[in-house]
Amino acid sequence: MGDSERRRRGVEKIEEVYAGSVPTPPPGANPFADIMLEQLFAEVWTRDVLSLRDRRLLLLGAIAALGESMTFSIQSKAALARKELSPEELREVLVFLVHYVGYPRASSLLGVVEKAIQETSAASD
Repeated sequence: MGDSERRRRGVEKIEEVYAGSVPTPPPGANPFADIMLEQLFAEVWTRDVLSLRDRRLLLLGAIAALGESMTFSIQSKAALARKELSPEELREVLVFLVHYVGYPRASSLLGVVEKAIQETSAASD
């Protein structure tokens, strides 16, 4: 598969994963984005073994463990927009994760989750 085909697949997948909310730069404008689209999204996110929802849950856990609240917000909004997780399920993710990532990290995500729920709910009204 050529780079242009991989990029096309990567762009299609990132649009699906983020419900169209993450813009992609044109080819060659950003080497980091080119690699991310052609490898991570064209090759890893398109594999059939795990569902997109499964991947999202794994990613939310990893991001929570790293304390990446901005990325957790992006992933939460995408999960809600794509109806992979309900607000109740997203809140339950934090209840579960707090025991593995610790209270300081998980509690810092409470506001992030509630804001994502509020913004996603307002956008769908």
